[in-house]
Amino acid sequence: MSLSNATARQERQESGLHVGVDVGGTFTDTIAIRADGSVRMSKVPTTPGDQSAGFLNGLAQAQIDLPEIAWLVHGTTVGTNATLERNGAKCGLITTRGFRDVLELGRRERPQLFGMYGQYRPIVPRDLRLEVAERIDARGNILVPLDVDELVAAIDKLKERGVTSLLICFLNSHANPEHENRAAKIAADLWPTSYVTQSAEILAEFREVERFGTAAVNAYIRPLIDRYIRGLADRLKAGGMPNELAIMQANGGIMSAPLACEKSVNTVLSGPAAGVIAATYISEQSGHKQVVTCDMGGTSFDVGLIVDGVPLVTSDRDLDFNLPMRIPIIDIHTIGAGGGSIARINEAGMLEVGPRSAGAAPGPIAYGRGGTEPTVTDANVLLGRLSSEQLLAVTKKIDLPAIRAAFERLGAPLSLSAENAAASVLRIVNDAMAGAIRFVTLQRGRDPREFAIFAFGGAGPLHGAALARELQVPTVIVPYVPGLTCALGCIVANVRHDYVQTIGKALEDVREVELRDVLLQQRKAGIDLLATEHVPTQSVTVHHQADMHYEGQRYTLRVTVDPARVSIDSLQEQLRAACHEAFGIDLSNFRPKIANLRTAVIGVRPRIDLKRIIAATHRPKKSVSDARIGKRDVWFGDSFVPTPVYQRELIPIGAEIQGPAIVNQMDSTTVVDQSNRVSVSELGNLMIQVNA
Repeated sequence: MSLSNATARQERQESGLHVGVDVGGTFTDTIAIRADGSVRMSKVPTTPGDQSAGFLNGLAQAQIDLPEIAWLVHGTTVGTNATLERNGAKCGLITTRGFRDVLELGRRERPQLFGMYGQYRPIVPRDLRLEVAERIDARGNILVPLDVDELVAAIDKLKERGVTSLLICFLNSHANPEHENRAAKIAADLWPTSYVTQSAEILAEFREVERFGTAAVNAYIRPLIDRYIRGLADRLKAGGMPNELAIMQANGGIMSAPLACEKSVNTVLSGPAAGVIAATYISEQSGHKQVVTCDMGGTSFDVGLIVDGVPLVTSDRDLDFNLPMRIPIIDIHTIGAGGGSIARINEAGMLEVGPRSAGAAPGPIAYGRGGTEPTVTDANVLLGRLSSEQLLAVTKKIDLPAIRAAFERLGAPLSLSAENAAASVLRIVNDAMAGAIRFVTLQRGRDPREFAIFAFGGAGPLHGAALARELQVPTVIVPYVPGLTCALGCIVANVRHDYVQTIGKALEDVREVELRDVLLQQRKAGIDLLATEHVPTQSVTVHHQADMHYEGQRYTLRVTVDPARVSIDSLQEQLRAACHEAFGIDLSNFRPKIANLRTAVIGVRPRIDLKRIIAATHRPKKSVSDARIGKRDVWFGDSFVPTPVYQRELIPIGAEIQGPAIVNQMDSTTVVDQSNRVSVSELGNLMIQVNA
């Protein structure tokens, strides 16, 4: 790159727009921040048939000119939806003879906890899973050479059957990828597309079920992600965007678009991960380090945990039944509870809410797009919690009689009035969400009363106070732009690349230099990759960890490793301490083992001053009373209560409001219960003090 081009790039990065776009199940959110402090925002309906249409609509509504963009980060649900709905690419598997059914057998778990029922739909059908002769043992020794003739025959057979994405998974390739590498090289010359996935390149970790499963998800969604991202990137480039598109990852970091097209599995659940990153960023600046993140959108409710200012990350997650995700991923628990969740009377005659959702189309009845079934959003409208006049991104006037009639039909079998049926729907969905919060706190040894609830998403602030009251959580934080928080997370996220390598030895059999070499190789690979990506970073940080356990234990504990001072004695002591902290017992008389080495290489991006967002849109009045824009009857408890409505942009910093109150804004609505009190922090956050 010439000096003049480099200078121009630097100027664009300093003065251009920093844009985050998150595509959710119902809405596509866009936020853009310029160095001079100006902010542009939009929230438009998601276009499920072609997410790029909603993406570009959001940019247009926010009046973002593509040549102005310094960099753009995108969180997408294309891969997540394709996997859950089983509409990914036609994928074929070539594996070691005798192991074609690893993907389907899994761990022999049941789809339903109680009862032998349920059905598993493998993402690679059995007739597209072929075997070839080859075998490598757990130490990486070749026992049976790769039969090239069988490999070529298997490739030809899959091509004849219309397979578009090829998956190569050989046993113990984590210990020695030689056969996978050779097979992939041969396939590259014979396969009609570039969609060839090697399991060891996606996950160089032991346990074939998890490695095969994670690689299978990558192969299954790779053609869709590739077509979507490349098509979107081409349209952005044709429109004049000067820099490369960046994609949000499930680990809370970002990566370049070309890398996302190869390692597509890393894009799964990237949107919810962005929300947790933004919540961490905002909470840290607000002085809260113990936070439960509650993201309620139109389709789902996502719960994460921030402990000591750091979001919890896991490598042990199933995307769906028998679909393991063993990549580093922000630990998020998701349930089917959103504004579009449909209420119905089930076969047992009981009221049920979700997981089926009306989504963006046809959406709730209130959207006026053809929806006829009552949803959580409709219940909030009927009970006055949401405006019955106009909703965000809804051009038609709300048909309140139609909503009332739907809840009358819903409540009739239970002898409930329309209002009581709607209130029951909210109670049920709140109980489900409270259960999800208990899952990530109480069942993991955390007391929710020691945390604050960070309520965001389009519907999160509607329910945050009710959840806090149920769980006796004292504080609810509602960020300044709750409905655009995931898009903001795309902007503030760092670049991140994770590496894992299985060691699989007793600690006494490992040489310190061996561990040091692996960690330094991982570090170099990450730093070299960062250098190829055109995303501005201020510095690079590297974190090294080891997965360890005692002989006989199935699961591992993670400890920190310093390559410069790695020692067998320190690792043994760290494992002892970690085991005592996790289980309260000392197992140091057992044989310690090291399973994996992990490295996270993080390119730290320039920090965004959150006060810019407030300064760009905040138009405070002199007093709270001046920010009051109306009054309406809102259902609290078992009756309607006259409730003042405030416009959030007009409320001055430091103001306090005693509930009941409704706080209205462009991207969300906040409900403050009668016994609660809300104040506006310096960063513009609503701090709700909950009276249990």
